[in-house]
Parts: sequence; structure tokens; C-alpha cells
Amino acid sequence: MSTDLMVAPSRVSPVRRAVTSVVRSREIAIVGVLLAVIAVATYKSNAFLFSSNGWRDLLLTPSILLLLAVGQTVVIITRNVDLSVGSTLALTAYLTGRLFVDHPGIPIVVVFAAGVLMGSLLGLVNGILVAFGKVPALVITLGTLYIYRGIVLSWAGSDRINASDLPHGFLALGTKQILSIPVLTLIGAVALALVGYYLWTARGGRELYAIGSDPDAAVLYGLKVNRRVLSAFVVSGALAGLAGVVYTARYGTVSSGAGLGIELQAVGAAVIGGVAIFGGSGTVWGAAVGSILLVTINRALPVVGIPDFWQRAVVGGLILGAVCLDRVLSARRARKLVEARDAS
Repeated sequence: MSTDLMVAPSRVSPVRRAVTSVVRSREIAIVGVLLAVIAVATYKSNAFLFSSNGWRDLLLTPSILLLLAVGQTVVIITRNVDLSVGSTLALTAYLTGRLFVDHPGIPIVVVFAAGVLMGSLLGLVNGILVAFGKVPALVITLGTLYIYRGIVLSWAGSDRINASDLPHGFLALGTKQILSIPVLTLIGAVALALVGYYLWTARGGRELYAIGSDPDAAVLYGLKVNRRVLSAFVVSGALAGLAGVVYTARYGTVSSGAGLGIELQAVGAAVIGGVAIFGGSGTVWGAAVGSILLVTINRALPVVGIPDFWQRAVVGGLILGAVCLDRVLSARRARKLVEARDAS
């Protein structure tokens, strides 16, 4: 038997390979930037981190955006995008309030389930139109963004859900902590862990990456592309629905303007976290850190005295830098593959 085509085992130890992977990971770099931002803001004002609410706000404030960014990542991995998550959040947030107003004594667990179910149905609509209607996701979700927002405006009108309309037990979720970690943050962490574990270990999760890397090849290989894309939008909608319930618990008041513009922040958080906008790569872990970084920057820049205009410019620069870095790394990987092929 010829050994010409056999590949010699790597001489690098597994420990060294693991350390190298960690050092080179995008997520670690983002964590480094996040820690630097926190350090600078804390240096300027100790209250940023060490006040009575500093640590709590650091963990609690990104919880809503984290849920949206995780769902957005699942969609972007398939080379799509979901711009309707902000309107989905608003619809489920108002639904949450109405359930408590119209059905006093309703169990909180039932309200959470209703929010997730409503979000899943809205995501299902997006998924059906994108997967089976063969219409670009950007067009579909831009349309449903306005449709869902219109439903909220029609339903809520000038009405508003106030904290006095909500049960104390539900409102307590917005401030309650377990071992100094906010409950709403723990909810986001559980959702992150479940989705991350599925993408990393399950066959369906790996197929989402394959679809995003090359949709045509995925079809030729026999993957159920339509079903996977549909499921990605359902997951995104479900997490947006959960974010709507969390929004109501966090702020206690809901109007028709809830979540306005947050969909772009969700996309930005995913991209900053290393999720390739062209699909096929990225992790929900990176998107989660990206969402925390995005929210923390918005809180930290006023502390260091940077005007509002430059706050937005910094966030925009981070997004542009992340996209450019992703294209550079993709080009480098492609070049190395070509060199390895030519050398063999």
C-alpha cells in the first residue's frame, strides 16, 4: 500500500494546540477589549463598577441584547439575517403586559411560554417566506419588521403598560439576584448555553454552518436546507419573544415603541463578536460577548467624557473593523488552502 498520500501526525502537543487555538480565537480578543473598556471606565469613575448597582448593571443591561444576538447568530450563520427581531420583541413585550392585565393571577411561567410561542410563530412566518418563497431574507424581514411594528401600533395605540399593572413577583425578576448574578442574566446565560451546545455538538447545528458556507453544495450533498433555514428563523423568533418578556420584567413599562432600532444592535453585536455576515462561521459565545461589549461601550463612553456623536462613531468603527478583519482572515485561509493544495 502506498504511503505517499498518508499525512504525518502532528508533532505539536494537544495542550499546545489548545493554547494556540485559545490565543488566536476572536472571542478572547473581544473579551480583552471588553476588560479594557471596563478598566478605563472604572479608572475614570469607581462608581461604574463598584457602586451599589455597578456590578448588577454590568451584567443585567446586556441581557436583552444578548438574547437577540444569539438568535441573530443562528440566522446569520445560514447566510441570512433577521431584521424583524425588534418588532417581535415589542409585540411579545406588549402581549406580556396584556396577559397580566386581562388575566390577573396568570402564572408567570405561562406568560414566559406565551411570549416564546408568539415569537416562534412570528419567526416561523419569516422562515416560511425565506426558505420556501425563495425571497432574500433582507427583504422579507425588513417587510415583517414594519408589519409586526404596525400590529403593535394598532393593538397598543397610545395605551401603555405600567409597572402598577404587573404583579410584584414578575417585576421582582428585574432586580432579583442569585449569588450576586441577576436572574434575567441567568435566563440569558441558559439560552446561550443551550443554543451554543446545539450548534457545537448536534448534527443539525453543524449543518447550519455547512449551509452558510456553501448553500449550493449543501443542496447537492442532500442536506435539508429549507428545514434548517426555517428552524433558524424559528429559534431567532423564539429568543426575540423571550427577550420581549425579559424587557417587560426589566423595565416594568411597555409602549408601542419598545425595542425600536434594537435589531441593528443585534446584528452589530453578532458581527463584532466574530460572526461572519456572509455566513458559515462564528459562535454564539462571540455574539454574547459582542453584545456585552456593545452595551458596555455605550455606558462607558459618557463616563470618560466622549460626546454622543463619537459614541456612535466608535460603535460603527467596531462593526466596520470586525467586517474587514473577517474578510482578511477569510482571504488568508483561502490562500493557505490553495498553497497546501499546490504543495501536495
